[in-house]
Amino acid sequence: MTEDHVTIDATDRRIVHALQVDGRASFSRIAAVLGLGERTVARRYQRLRSRLALRVVGVSDARRFGHLDWFVRIRSTPDVVDAVGAALAGREDTSWIASLSPGTELTCIVQAGLAGADGPGTVFDQLGRRSNISSLTAQCLLAPVAGVGGWAGRLNELTAQEETELAPKPTALTEHDTHFAPTPQDRRLLRLLAEDARTSIAALAHLTATPESTVRRRVNEFVESGLLLFEVEIDPRLYGRTVEAICWLDVEPSRLTTVGNQLATHGEVAFAATTTGPTNVLAILELTSAAAMHDYLTGQLGALEGIRHVETALTGRRIKRAGPLLVHRRTT
Repeated sequence: MTEDHVTIDATDRRIVHALQVDGRASFSRIAAVLGLGERTVARRYQRLRSRLALRVVGVSDARRFGHLDWFVRIRSTPDVVDAVGAALAGREDTSWIASLSPGTELTCIVQAGLAGADGPGTVFDQLGRRSNISSLTAQCLLAPVAGVGGWAGRLNELTAQEETELAPKPTALTEHDTHFAPTPQDRRLLRLLAEDARTSIAALAHLTATPESTVRRRVNEFVESGLLLFEVEIDPRLYGRTVEAICWLDVEPSRLTTVGNQLATHGEVAFAATTTGPTNVLAILELTSAAAMHDYLTGQLGALEGIRHVETALTGRRIKRAGPLLVHRRTT
């Protein structure tokens, strides 16, 4: 995602933290809260954005569309894994695609309906027709327990007061679990926000052929209702986290809540959720080295009661993160 020579300093990290608090906060607002110049904030953001080291993306809540998130694990030969990864990366219903070392496995998150509710042409239909895939497993992500609102490892740069000042003001809207039936204009708007959540209202209005007042109102409604969340995409290597791993945990059901609460406090855990399947907790780890992974597994994770079994795998290449791959946009 980023070139090796790109680096970030303490000020950059504060700006990244601010963007995770409010992905559409203006540069002037961020500057005022952080005690920086507006031009400084804008210049630093644009430097990282132009080098593909930073992007703020809009992530839609799958449940509001009647879908569920599935963590998919595919085993095959390296050449097939590469081809499947490239094909999956171009789909709008996939995210967080990565190969697993040594290259014979692939994992990704897929948005799909309940079993039996999907129509033809879904990801599972297409993958199921590939004879060169040796195995495929899918675990439904039931409830996130860590990493919601950003990886904790990069959210320790601001004070509690600064976070409070930046956070969007709470609203009276509370219907976060209702089904959402988007119009074609809504779908187009959400796709654009998924590519770049900081796209201006004027640009969104132009690209969707919709009045600015309507676009502003709909974006506010998406955020206030919980339909649209913001995720900051930035390479963990810029934070010194050079090793990424996926961890499958088999936890005693009575200990799930306690283990989940503890994982949420671990700076190594970028994301964790309860799942269906032979293991019931999935965690994505960001670490500084293989030795740090050993220390985490034997120390913090090993100290948690109720974990019966742990499986780990190192990721190789991260093919896709939360947002869609950027391609040339059609004008018609």
